[in-house]
Amino acid sequence: MQHGPAVRRRKLGAELRALRTGAGLTSGEAARLAGWHQSKVSRIETGASGVKPADVRLLLDVYGVEDAQLRELLVVLAGSDEGGGRHHWWHAYRGVLPPTYRDFISLESQARAMRTLETSVVPGLLQTPEYARAVTRAAVGGLDGDTDDRLDALVAVRLARQDVLRADPPLKLSAVLDEAVLRREIGGPEVMARQLSRLMEAARLPQVRLQVLPFRAGEHVGITGPFVIFSFSSTSDLDVVVLDHLTSSLYLERKEDLQAYTEAFNTLRIHALSPEESLDYIAALGGGV
Repeated sequence: MQHGPAVRRRKLGAELRALRTGAGLTSGEAARLAGWHQSKVSRIETGASGVKPADVRLLLDVYGVEDAQLRELLVVLAGSDEGGGRHHWWHAYRGVLPPTYRDFISLESQARAMRTLETSVVPGLLQTPEYARAVTRAAVGGLDGDTDDRLDALVAVRLARQDVLRADPPLKLSAVLDEAVLRREIGGPEVMARQLSRLMEAARLPQVRLQVLPFRAGEHVGITGPFVIFSFSSTSDLDVVVLDHLTSSLYLERKEDLQAYTEAFNTLRIHALSPEESLDYIAALGGGV
């Protein structure tokens, strides 16, 4: 397990190494063509040091990589502040977002698909503004006075993230929600009723697959906590599992971890209600909303 920035460097380095090998170049030859010392290529490929977006672009040119989507994704992994990544809008909130959260948003903005198990709250991409405010207030503590501005900013970020579901192409979201997510009354009855209605609207979108894991399913493989799996169009080598904690996020990049969490998610989907049954279940809980 690594924190986001380290994982990003390692994944970027591994992908650049594979592209160099595919181009039939040694690290020394790549360095010479880029006008660098060989040690710089080695440090980049091992993830030992960060790399500027401009350097990534130069290496991609050297390796003859023309795939625009792959180029953009690798530049994002380098931490680019420029364009791409659906405009990197989150950089305007640097003052309130910790680095791990910015990493999460940048991966989310570039991902082709997202699979998530939620055991406590509605996924951020499907939250209403009122629900998002209640959850955020609880997560960051009792805010008042000047810190209300920070609460407003964090809620704005959560709502802005939802644009990935309306992008072209949109993020494909597959979510399994423990029944506790639906029964935990967050923000009061009216807020919760509107949130359940929002879930039903989202579940009808072609890019969203929503399944409820009812209490009667008993113990299950996801009982230890929520997780997210990001998948990317250009290469499965960049797929990553994210485990969220109160003050940080942890990223799992090993193939064994990815396989374990993928199998766990597939198992959860089998034991969960079908998407159609889940809609009926949510409607019943919301009084037919």
